[in-house]
Amino acid sequence: MATGVCLRHTLGTPFAVLFDVIRALSPTAAARRWVPGFRAQMILLVGSLLILMLGIQGTYLSQRYAALMEDQIGQRALSVARTLATNHQLIDAFSQTDPAAVIQPIAERVRLQTGASFVVVGNRDSIRYSHPLPDRIGQRMVGEDNDPALLRGEAYVSRAKGSLGPSIRGKVPVFDEAGDIIGVVSVGFLASEIQERIAGDLRNNLLLMLGTAGLGLLGAVAIANRFKRAILGLEPHEIARRLKEKDAILQSIHEGLIAVNVDGRITLANAGARRFLPGGEAQDPVGRDILEALPHSRLHEVLETGEAQYDRETWVGEQLVVVNRVPIVVNGRVEGAVATFRSRMEILELSRSLTEVRQLADGLRAQAHEFSNKLHTLAGLLQLGQVQEAIQMIGEETRLEQARLTLLQSRVRDAALCGLLAGKLMRASARGVTIEVDEGSTLQSELSLQGREALLSIIGNLLDNACEAQRPDGRRPVVRLSFTDMGDDIVIEVDDNGSGVDEEQGERVFERGTSTKGSGRGIGLALVRRLCREFGGDVSLEPGQAGGACFVAVVDKRQVMALGALDES
Repeated sequence: MATGVCLRHTLGTPFAVLFDVIRALSPTAAARRWVPGFRAQMILLVGSLLILMLGIQGTYLSQRYAALMEDQIGQRALSVARTLATNHQLIDAFSQTDPAAVIQPIAERVRLQTGASFVVVGNRDSIRYSHPLPDRIGQRMVGEDNDPALLRGEAYVSRAKGSLGPSIRGKVPVFDEAGDIIGVVSVGFLASEIQERIAGDLRNNLLLMLGTAGLGLLGAVAIANRFKRAILGLEPHEIARRLKEKDAILQSIHEGLIAVNVDGRITLANAGARRFLPGGEAQDPVGRDILEALPHSRLHEVLETGEAQYDRETWVGEQLVVVNRVPIVVNGRVEGAVATFRSRMEILELSRSLTEVRQLADGLRAQAHEFSNKLHTLAGLLQLGQVQEAIQMIGEETRLEQARLTLLQSRVRDAALCGLLAGKLMRASARGVTIEVDEGSTLQSELSLQGREALLSIIGNLLDNACEAQRPDGRRPVVRLSFTDMGDDIVIEVDDNGSGVDEEQGERVFERGTSTKGSGRGIGLALVRRLCREFGGDVSLEPGQAGGACFVAVVDKRQVMALGALDES
């Protein structure tokens, strides 16, 4: 569930959040169609981050480059000015009557050799002795930045606006042989020329940045397309919805389902599977090794061989289950395995229930045929005018059924138990089995809900077991039922006239899966013993008076009675 949503918020922030807000605020689906999908959001995000990063980095590097260039040019101008200020020919010219005649050619030669925009030499009064424009010789130097050189003898780089425009200048004082300041040398580069040089160098960097951004956008498109194919063309919210749907489906199915990865670690276990695992539904087995959670699991074999296993029986705890094991194959490699299993006992119980329903239907058809014959007899008697005989026949049938129901209602206080016994009597009669209820039987205790459910299951299973007892000699099936709650216990006794149970199988008949009626049985008596012991009693097998088996079930009366009835007692 989590994969699509996490990727969305990791890769799509802040665009995914913005688009989610827009999508939520849009009143109609038509108004939300323009919101780009996840592929477009990835391209926008990666492209925007790349362009923003390159823009910030390019701006910083450009400014840094421009600053370095200006500093280098300033140092270059200062170095040229220092060299020129120590020129003996230039120093000697200051003492002549026409210094400009000597200094101008020297300055111009240096300007041309160094590529400087100007080389200006002035006296202590800042009167020019040289200038690129000869008509400005003899005029005062512009910029008002000569004081540190002329007054304090400092060499420095200044930025000022001169007669040729803004420039970077190297200023160095000129000293005579006595060490006195006699003038100043100013070597400068115009800011416009420097900017042109920097712009020319940065133009190549800009082209490189644009090329990098273009390649980055192409890469973003390729990554987005590949990722979109990897998630089967779905949007993250669609992945999250499908993940929730899948989880709801897996948790709702009755069959157990466990998935493991290639290392044998459990990655998924639904509620149906947790019922079979040690610890029950309260313990989450995800992350545990499958052999630790299910020691008898054979999923490791499926991971090693890559071959599926279908309809294999195995024990999970104390339950026999039918398992299907299937490998998970991705690109030809086994990446995990899935096992689904269902209780073998539940399958057998369902099969048994279906068989019983079919038998009941057959018995009802036979009973319907019998009643049809009786109705035809009654119709014939009435047509022959034998009204008294017809009334007598109806009274006889009614008396037998009414006597049976009256006996049950007078002996059994709980309506559900009374209904169960009435149904069992009718069902047994339809199958040709006679159930005789002992006239001394009584069950007047007020039962709790759990107690009622337990007695319904105990009596029902014992009667079914007795009705289905094998009778090889073909004798008419007869079952005797007696029950009493006169003492501290409720005692239920069911006796049949079947072939009985061998002494060697005495205790084994109460084990799950053990039966004398063939394979696929052996559930009812095991359930009866478990319920009896849960309610403070037990069930035992004794020799039957009718020649078959006699099962005696005992439960503690106080444990199955309702709370109000316990207080009264």
